[in-house]
Amino acid sequence: MQKKLKLWDAIMLVMGSMIGSGIFIVAADMMRNLGSGFWVIVVWIITGVMTVAAAISYGELSAMFPKAGGQYTYLKEIFGRKMGFLYGWGLFTVIQTGTIAAVAMAFGKFTAYLVPALNDAAPIFQSGEFKITWIQILAIATILLLTQLNTRGVESGKLLQNIFTGSKIIALLGLIATGFILVDISHLADNFSFGYDAFSNLKKDISGNFLKEGWEPIGGMTLLGGIAAAMVGSVFSSVAWESVTFVSGEIENPKKNVVKSMIYGTSAVMILYIAVNYVYLNALDRDSIAFAENDRVAVAASKFIFGNAGTAIIAVLVMISTFGCNNGLILAGARVFQTMAKDGMFFRQAEQNNKNNVPANALWMQGIWASILCLSGQYGNLLDMISFVIVLFYMITVFGVIYLRIKQPNLERPYKTWLYPVTPIIYLLIGTGFCILLLIYKQQYTWPGFLMVLLGLPVYYLINMNKKTEK
Repeated sequence: MQKKLKLWDAIMLVMGSMIGSGIFIVAADMMRNLGSGFWVIVVWIITGVMTVAAAISYGELSAMFPKAGGQYTYLKEIFGRKMGFLYGWGLFTVIQTGTIAAVAMAFGKFTAYLVPALNDAAPIFQSGEFKITWIQILAIATILLLTQLNTRGVESGKLLQNIFTGSKIIALLGLIATGFILVDISHLADNFSFGYDAFSNLKKDISGNFLKEGWEPIGGMTLLGGIAAAMVGSVFSSVAWESVTFVSGEIENPKKNVVKSMIYGTSAVMILYIAVNYVYLNALDRDSIAFAENDRVAVAASKFIFGNAGTAIIAVLVMISTFGCNNGLILAGARVFQTMAKDGMFFRQAEQNNKNNVPANALWMQGIWASILCLSGQYGNLLDMISFVIVLFYMITVFGVIYLRIKQPNLERPYKTWLYPVTPIIYLLIGTGFCILLLIYKQQYTWPGFLMVLLGLPVYYLINMNKKTEK
């Protein structure tokens, strides 16, 4: 593979893959689970510590295995082919492709703010609750467009990524600045006036709408459950930074630049996220955040800051954000499936590069499956369910750093995890607590996604059975 991505390109890929649609909407559910500005910020800080700790830990593995495939390669090298396949299976079936589908749908929905005809148009097809709308078609069109652009070479994908990531960083900085300068009445003190007290409001009326008057104090284990439920949103908004490891084979000096890009990129994004949430808490009161229409907190805050023009401003910002995010996800994900194909654990056609030296077949396989998920209408549920599995795979990979230190202490390590073993242990402790609390209090976020990944086991044995037959 040609080394066409520099450190700056890698940082833009990390930041661009992380900043999608989540930061604009998850604050509503987080507030409903915790009812306090203090606890919302605490959850973002916990998520930030987790994310940066994981990036620092991954750095050691990225320097040891500076090859395309990233996390798949690490898991395969440390724990064997089966573990690597299960991660790759989950990545293709829902983690990467499901994220691409959801982000594309967010692009379509916010485009509908500017083009109301998209919302008003009758479904193209409908059978019971299943329907195909023009918003879904637009989402699919963006996936196919970005896939096509990325088949033209890594330079095209790199240019798009840098332009769109730079644009949304500037836009977010603008939102942060104006969110304090242009707000006449600040709600920051009110949102923090509850101190350490937390409240929950998850009661609904017969129409399925949350009841504003249903706030109830929570504490003890119930508070911990609320924190875990709130973290589903913050964790989902903060994943995909590892996408840069998928393209390690195309980054200059990957032993140094991959780890630098992960640490710099994740740190910058988490600081931006915390600052944006301070804007929400400054511009809106508790109820306005928790019960924002369609959970679009950013729209509500932007309308308060800029007036009626705020809706259009935030719609454009989300369109830029989601389009750039999907470009990074599409560019990176296909490299994993190509690496799996080279290992005989994916479709053989995915192994081939086209004349532009990029895995075009893998790109199209990824794009077509993501498009099907757009049509299914189930991508949102899948993403909620897979949050548990994403953290589980992060934990297994971070544990791999400790495992290799014990089993193979003499391996060359061009970069060593900062503050080892404290850093990986911090991630493992927070991640374990998060997963256990979800298993206890929010099982809808755990077992379905976990079982979906386990479905990869019979596929793995089938692949190996076929290999034995061929031999």
